[in-house]
Formats: sequence, structure tokens, C-alpha cells
Amino acid sequence: MLRWPKISIVTPSMNQGIFLESTILSVLGQGYPNLEYFIIDGGSTDNSIDVIKKYQDKLTFWCSEKDNGQSQAINKGFSMATGEILAWINSDDILMPQSLFLMAHFYSSSEGRDTLFFGNCIHFEECPSGVISYGSDVAANAEKYDLNICDYIIQPSSFWSKTIWEQVGPLNESLHYAFDWEWFLKAKEKKINFKPLSTVLSLYRIHDSHKTATGGVKRMSEIEKIYNRFSKPEIAILYKSIISDLDTNLKRRIMERIKRRFVIKFSSQKDPISFLKKINKKYNNYSDTLLEGIYNMR
Repeated sequence: MLRWPKISIVTPSMNQGIFLESTILSVLGQGYPNLEYFIIDGGSTDNSIDVIKKYQDKLTFWCSEKDNGQSQAINKGFSMATGEILAWINSDDILMPQSLFLMAHFYSSSEGRDTLFFGNCIHFEECPSGVISYGSDVAANAEKYDLNICDYIIQPSSFWSKTIWEQVGPLNESLHYAFDWEWFLKAKEKKINFKPLSTVLSLYRIHDSHKTATGGVKRMSEIEKIYNRFSKPEIAILYKSIISDLDTNLKRRIMERIKRRFVIKFSSQKDPISFLKKINKKYNNYSDTLLEGIYNMR
């Protein structure tokens, strides 16, 4: 009979009460028999606290107090975690049913304790006309791209052992947008084994206040620093050039307020690199795989 290893989940939250209950239910609703669940709220002023209190008897710990951002909140949660398996799920994302049971199964395998598992995800955006959604293929992306160039790991679909967390260390609290990618790169430096899974483990919600969509210059600056630290300075320069050229082209074609939605629609096209090369012929000097990897980090 399979022993159910303890799983510790952390949800960092700040003023996302509109989505938070769905996140909580996606974790608690799985009925996993050996679960620790921490919600670390940054001092929300919306209805988040009311939502949390609704489920507080099922939580291991929760708090609502000012902090220095998402990475600090996650570190705070993991500092209290006693589980063998760790993961965090943001307050606007959703775990797929049976995800925790599946991860317990993989963890209990011979390689589980030394492996960082990352699965597929469905990205979705609710809009007046319906739902825009698209999937992923992390196994193919892991085969195609270098993690130092492109973050192909989808954070809410990733799980690892506490042993790995202790070996790699906590998240970089000076980062607010790309701290997950940096942590995965540190794990790679530590020679941690990474294993992609074909199973969809989470739903990744896209919305108007989504951090990736609203990060702007600060997010780009963090990505540039990571390229300089884990790749090469010329890759950081190429990244800045691609972002600048895409931004200039988009501003000519659409209003700034619908830029993100256009990018989502454009990203589903089959040949974005040809489009990029039309914007600036200098990109003909680089391989398509390199350009695709950097383009995916926009």
C-alpha cells in the first residue's frame, strides 16, 4: 500500500480575493490525506481575509501582514513547512484534480526524492466573448531549449522535495517577477535532476492585473540580470533588443491598453520568428531556437 508522503503547499496572496477561493478549493478539494497548507497574505484590503477565514480550520497556518513581496511570502511559508514534497500555488492559479496524489506517486519512486518534477499546464483568460486558452508541452520545450535561455518550467505545475529546497536555498527576495526562474537555474547549478511530465497539473490564470503582464520595465530588468548571471552578456543584449523591437512594432499597430491581449493572440501563431525577422533583419544572424527561447521570455 502506498504511503502518502506529507505535501506542503504555500499560497502567497495580495488583494486577489476574487480568485483566492478557487485556488484554496483546488488544494483542499483534492482530499489529499497528508497535507499542510499555508496561506501567506501580504495585508490585503479586499475580501481576501474573509475568504481565508472561511477555510481557516482546514489550514495549517495563515497570516495577513505586510511583507516585502511574493518571494518573501513564499519563503516564510516554506520556513514552517514540514512536508517531504513542496510546491507553491499563487492565489490566481488552480491545481488540477488528483495533482497531489500524482506527485506522491512520483515522489515515492526510486528517483523521486532527488528530482524536481514539472508538468504541463492550461493557460486561460476569461473575457466577455468566452475563454481564451492554450496548453503546453514542457517535455518538448525541455528538449528544445536551454533553461538558461528560456524558462520552460511552468511554476504552478512544479514540485520538489524538501531536501532539494534545503540544498538550493530560499528564493531571492530582491526579485519580484523572475524569482522562480532564478531558483530553477540555481537548482540546475546544483545538479538537481529535472523531469518533465506530460500530465496537466495546473491551470494558469491570465488577467488584467497578472504580474507577468504588468511587470513592465522592472520585470525586463530582472530577466536581463538573470541572463547576465546565468548565461552571457550578449544574450542579455539580444533580449533587450527583441523586447524593444517588438514593443515599437506593437505600439504602431495597437493601443497600449490592449497590448497584452494582442501578444497572447500573436503567441499562438505558428511562425513568430519570421515576424521578428521582418521587424529587424539583424535577427537573421541568430538561430531560430535561440530567438524562440528569448522571445518566449518577453
